[in-house]
Amino acid sequence: MNSLPTGSHTCNCRLTRHQPKLVVLTGGPGGGKTAILEMARRYFCKHVVILPEAASVVFGGGFPRINTSLGKRSAQRTIFHVQRELEELALEARPAVVLCDRGTVDGLAYWPGTHKAFFEEFDTSLAKELKRYASVIHVAVPSSATMYQRNGMRHETIAQARALDRHIARAWRGHPRQLVVGSQAGFLDKLAYAIELLRNELPLCCRTHLHAPAGNV
Repeated sequence: MNSLPTGSHTCNCRLTRHQPKLVVLTGGPGGGKTAILEMARRYFCKHVVILPEAASVVFGGGFPRINTSLGKRSAQRTIFHVQRELEELALEARPAVVLCDRGTVDGLAYWPGTHKAFFEEFDTSLAKELKRYASVIHVAVPSSATMYQRNGMRHETIAQARALDRHIARAWRGHPRQLVVGSQAGFLDKLAYAIELLRNELPLCCRTHLHAPAGNV
């Protein structure tokens, strides 16, 4: 049976059900989110659920990428609903943290219309969507072109990636806990800093007694 991925080892927490919170890892393409999420899976305990990126689920499943206003709206509608459903599935088990690879507000950066139209499309508001998430960790696109890498699902140039990075940062800027992993840092520094920020989001029962496997950090 398929299940949502979690951290790969146990902590000393005796709780089986927590008061869960949603934490978003976001930023423009090529910033290093994939590596950070993989390290989170290796480092954190099983009370952390790590969601796949909704856009990768949608496009990886064959949803067409059509570069028209209708095509973009259709894709973003699908991604928004997949994101919401993934979050609800994860919250049902009441883990300590649900780590989201982007959140619903990310869609603003890709929506071919006004912000007002975006939220009307989903019968929600920016305030409601921001309130869903306990914190937002923005991993910036590298400042150096030599550090920027595309992956199989992304085809943006570094200029396009930086533009998206700015749009995403603006979309989330109303969140009271928006934390930034800067573009100037080297890859390993970004990785270490992001993991520490994420670790701080865990409850003490999962954080204080966390045992990292040797060789994984």
